[in-house]
Amino acid sequence: MGRLNELRMISRVAQMYFSEHKRQAEIAQHLNLSQATVSRMLKRAEAEGIVRTSIIPPPGTYSDLEAQLRERFDLPEAIVVDCSEDRDGAIMARIGEAAAHFLEVTLSQNEIIGVSSWSQTIFKMVENIHPLKGAKARYIVQTLGGMGDPSVQTHATQITTRLARLTEAEPKLLPVPGVATSREAKLLMLADPFVRETIDLFGSITLAIVGVGAVEPSELLARSGNIFSAKELADLAQAGAVGDISLRFFDKQGKPVKTPLDDRVIGLPLENLSNVDRVIALAGGSKKTEAIAGALRTGVIDVLVTDKFTAERLVGQET
Repeated sequence: MGRLNELRMISRVAQMYFSEHKRQAEIAQHLNLSQATVSRMLKRAEAEGIVRTSIIPPPGTYSDLEAQLRERFDLPEAIVVDCSEDRDGAIMARIGEAAAHFLEVTLSQNEIIGVSSWSQTIFKMVENIHPLKGAKARYIVQTLGGMGDPSVQTHATQITTRLARLTEAEPKLLPVPGVATSREAKLLMLADPFVRETIDLFGSITLAIVGVGAVEPSELLARSGNIFSAKELADLAQAGAVGDISLRFFDKQGKPVKTPLDDRVIGLPLENLSNVDRVIALAGGSKKTEAIAGALRTGVIDVLVTDKFTAERLVGQET
C-alpha cells in the first residue's frame, strides 16, 4: 500500500496544479510540503503516466508534415502553411504571411539580417511584417546585387529598405548588378567603398533570409537581367545543378556546383551561409520542388517555410 499512497499524493498534487491551476507555492503551503517536493512530484506524475500531454493541432496546420520534413532532411525547423491551390501566386502569399509572423516573434535585439533581393516570396514577407517594437535589428544587409532593369529595380531595393524601416535598422544596400559581365568587371565594382562596406558585413550576419530558385529563373529574376544566358544555364544543368540560393548553384544532393560563372556573381557565397546562426528559406511550388530538396541537403538551412503541396511532394520524393 506504500506505493499506492505515494501515487495518491502525487495525483492530488497534479490535480491541484493542472486542474485547479494553483501555483506550486500554494500547493506546498496547502499540503505542508516543500516547494522542491511539489516540483519533484509533478515530474513523477508525468513519469508515472498520471499526467499525459495531448497536443491537438488546430485545423489548417500540418504538424505531421513538418515532423516528416525535419526527420527526412535533418532540418531543425519546418513551417508548412495551408494553401487553397497549388499555384505560385497563392503559395507566395501564404508563405510570406507565415514567414512575417515567424520573424516578428523570433527576432532578437541587434540582429544583423542578410536578405536576398529579387525574391517575390521575400517581398511578400516584408509586405506582411508589422512595425516591430522592442526587438530592433542593427543592420539589414542586401546579400545579392540589386541593380538591374529599371522597370523592376525598386523591387530589390524595397526589400532591404522597407525591412530596415520596419525593424528600425540601418539598411546596407549592394548597389551593383547581381551578375557582372566578367570577373574583371566584378573586381572593379568590389573596389567601390560603398559596395565594400556592405560586403564586409557578410561575415557578421546573424540571420539570413533566402529564397530558393530553380535553374530556370523566375519571371522577376529574368526581367531584372540578373541571370546567365540560356547556354550558361544549360551548362549549369548539364553540370548537375538543380537550383540556387542567391545565384549560388547546387546539385540534388546539396553539393555546390562550381563553374567559372560563380566568379561573376556579386553576393553572399553559399559556403558563408553555414556560418550564419539562423538561415530561413522561403520557397514553394511544383517547379521548385527538386531545387528545395537540394537546398535542404546543403545543410545550411535552419528553417524552411513552405506550403502543404510542396511539403507533400518533398516527403514523398524518392531519395
